[in-house]
Amino acid sequence: WEFNGSFYQPSAFLMMGIPGLEAFHHWISIPFFLLYFIALLGNGMILFIIKKTQSLHEPMYYLLSMLAVTDLGLALCTLPTTMGIFWFNLRRIGFDACLTQMYFIHILSLSESSVLLAMAFDRFVAVSHPLRYPAILAKSTIIKIGLAIILRSMLSLLPLPFLLKRLTYCKKTELSHSFCFHPDIMNLACADIKVNVFYGMIILLSTVGMDFIFIVLSYILIIKTAISLATKDECLKTLNTCVSHICAVLIFFIPMIGLSMIHRFGRNIPPLVNTLVAYTYLIIPPALNPIIYSIKSSHIRGALLRALRKKS
Repeated sequence: WEFNGSFYQPSAFLMMGIPGLEAFHHWISIPFFLLYFIALLGNGMILFIIKKTQSLHEPMYYLLSMLAVTDLGLALCTLPTTMGIFWFNLRRIGFDACLTQMYFIHILSLSESSVLLAMAFDRFVAVSHPLRYPAILAKSTIIKIGLAIILRSMLSLLPLPFLLKRLTYCKKTELSHSFCFHPDIMNLACADIKVNVFYGMIILLSTVGMDFIFIVLSYILIIKTAISLATKDECLKTLNTCVSHICAVLIFFIPMIGLSMIHRFGRNIPPLVNTLVAYTYLIIPPALNPIIYSIKSSHIRGALLRALRKKS
């Protein structure tokens, strides 16, 4: 591939595993495979249990189903390229295939952020307006929320692939990760990327940034309501219903914010740190979310045990 100053796009990009540890990729693949296996099995079980258990057909568990679908999608988006590198050293990915993977990764990430916001609203209504909870979050409302999340994610991120396709690229075609990420692809361009940077920041702040702010506001109101309860036991019992969601929010937003900051401002950060934060952002939440909810939710735990007994 030669760059002669005219418009140029590479036929493919080269993805990277864990820099400096290429000789150990086969061993490193074992924990990654286990995380993917847990993510696929755990979220699949969550969906199966909620579908089969009539008592779980409630707003909270419908939203949990959306979270499980999003986590399944994230795991399936990155699994082929990540394990392809670790197992077979398959680093090459076509230009259009890379843009497609990037688009779906960003859609699913934005959808997860939106679902976590909807779950925060669910917890706020359950704590602050328990008598009106079934009426406010009726099944039709949950369906509308789901459709709004999908449309918001797809439409707001639709320009990204086209903004990248208009750029001309240099000889360097090596990505920083084992998956395609918008800032990573954008930084390989030889052209002016101000539009890409500006649009990416606007979308990040107006979607994920606003989601996080509203989640924090929801919990301020939840804590205020819990403190106003008559006894300490009631207060703790109320806050205990939010523990799973708080954990899901933390394990998603902390690495996501960290990765965004690294790509935009962390020029001197070692590549290994960048890679580990990226894997934490995309692989850890799908694997941990079903575990967290299974441990904290006695309803899901009970339904799972009943299903296992019935099968045995």
